[in-house]
Amino acid sequence: DKELYLLLLLSIIIIITAGLYYLAELIEEYTVITSRIIKYMIWFSSAVLVGLYLFEGFPGLMVGVGLFTNLVYFGLLQTFPYIMLSSPNFILSCVLVIYNHYLAFQQFAEEYYAFSEVLAYFTLCLWIIPFAFFVSLSAGENVLPSTVQHGDDVVSNYFTKGKRSKRSGILIIFTFFKEAILPSRQKIY
Repeated sequence: DKELYLLLLLSIIIIITAGLYYLAELIEEYTVITSRIIKYMIWFSSAVLVGLYLFEGFPGLMVGVGLFTNLVYFGLLQTFPYIMLSSPNFILSCVLVIYNHYLAFQQFAEEYYAFSEVLAYFTLCLWIIPFAFFVSLSAGENVLPSTVQHGDDVVSNYFTKGKRSKRSGILIIFTFFKEAILPSRQKIY
């Protein structure tokens, strides 16, 4: 029983890691489309929050903070795919995510909801948008001219880029896990 459970858990971890790697690759390749998708996700999350307020009687503070958080996410989209981790918008979004979680835990502790409803709220209103921004952090690192080092110009940086690693940020982490779990075979001549 324990071996089967551990095998299932390991399989889930491998699937999630492979999925995250693929998602990071797609986001890095299609930043404009990703920005549009994140924008639609923010609109959808806002509509869900308004619906929960109107039809389910969720507290106004919880919904208001959620809507304000979505407004801050729109501010992060203004510079997408460049997300400065030290920007006030990013720091405020992190603080608001934590505060949203506090309000949600408080609400669901006071009033009973089915587990699937709680999970749906957390997924659609709290987790999916920050997760999309987290996975897309590496997308801005490989777009010119942000990869230019101090003292380099855009042209020399472009021609030397092929000599450096093309992947950086979160893709390096996913590549490490992919190689550690499923090492690739190299051709021997």
